[in-house]
Amino acid sequence: MGFSYTSLSSFCSLQFPSRRPQGRTNFHGQTTLRFCLVAMPNSLRSPKLRRFLRPNPLFTCNRKLGCLSLRVHASNGSNSPAYSSDTKLIVTASAFTATLAIANRVLYKLALVPMKEYPFFLAQLTTFGYVAIYFSILYIRYRAGIVTNEMLAVPKWRFMAIGILEALGVATGMAAGAMLPGPTIPILSQTFLVWQLAFSTFLLGRSYSFNQIAGCLLVATGVVVAVASGSDAGQMLSGVEFKWPALMLASSAFQAVASIIKEFIFTDALTRLNGKSLDLFVVNSLGSGFQALFVLLFLPFLSKMKGIPFGQLPSYLESGAGCFLNFGANQPGCDGAPLLPLLYIVVNLAFNISVLNVVKISSAVVSSLTVMLSVPVSIYILSLPLPYLPEATSLSPYFLFGSAILVSGLILYNIPQRAKQGSEDV
Repeated sequence: MGFSYTSLSSFCSLQFPSRRPQGRTNFHGQTTLRFCLVAMPNSLRSPKLRRFLRPNPLFTCNRKLGCLSLRVHASNGSNSPAYSSDTKLIVTASAFTATLAIANRVLYKLALVPMKEYPFFLAQLTTFGYVAIYFSILYIRYRAGIVTNEMLAVPKWRFMAIGILEALGVATGMAAGAMLPGPTIPILSQTFLVWQLAFSTFLLGRSYSFNQIAGCLLVATGVVVAVASGSDAGQMLSGVEFKWPALMLASSAFQAVASIIKEFIFTDALTRLNGKSLDLFVVNSLGSGFQALFVLLFLPFLSKMKGIPFGQLPSYLESGAGCFLNFGANQPGCDGAPLLPLLYIVVNLAFNISVLNVVKISSAVVSSLTVMLSVPVSIYILSLPLPYLPEATSLSPYFLFGSAILVSGLILYNIPQRAKQGSEDV
């Protein structure tokens, strides 16, 4: 892909991230340096310069972001101190996130033991409660000077887009979930990763190697096999109108676009903040705030999807709060509250922050792969006897087969790519 030259008034500027001055490095030692093309004087538009900037596999032009990405493949990147440091940071953050993801899934199942009649209350409590928590942390960090006025001045319409996309994802997911057989829901949700690959290519101008695409598809396939445990998805969907699976696919697409926009916000902030990294609580707070706003607007529809008439919603929420707090002796079936729901909320909060941190230091696709790794592990843990869930369940051979496919996909995705040597020194 060549470069387009435009008549602009000033010369170009070069921006580098402050934490990683060598650029943004991924798992494969590929460093991207971002040049914002503000102008090119006529004196530099010489044929020699055009030959120097001719199309080259080492360079990519990202017109969607309005920047030129210089992608450099080091011949021995694995030995670079910066590469090693970045890789260790990403691996450590991903491992921590995967651990939290496993705990999050297990504790959610345990939290539903006392809250089995009030899952909608628990969902709204986390949606609106996190807004207060995130903004409280943001205020503390602002007072401490960690968050600056420049960080808070980033365009708000992007966070509004994130909020409405995530709210639409929740609404369409609930509508489809009410009409689909239970086992098909996690299977159809695995298209989230496929949507992320497509939207990151379209919106961020990213390119993926064959082994990365194949690895992602293997991970999604492994999760499907492990969750389905050999059941016939086609048979499960027999008699179901096409619009309901389509709505579930749309729910995954909405949330995938929201995650890609978050990644773009972090990337774009490096330019807006002159190489400084955007604090993740700015993204968490504003994104969750707009999400809560749009969820509030959709609340009549959401409560109807959960079988709760909107007129009865206040009494339902009051009963849910009573069960959550486990006050009084007239709360049957709420054993384990408030300990189990509170444990889930604390871990879920830490998990959400950790996932966004992986998006910040790596990419949205890597964060999804990390979360997917938790699926078979959490299924295995939930098959064992646990407090409040004493009955063990047996796992089919398909579960082990699907888990093996998932791990092989993760390995394939992270196989380092050999750098192609250019014919000339640049």
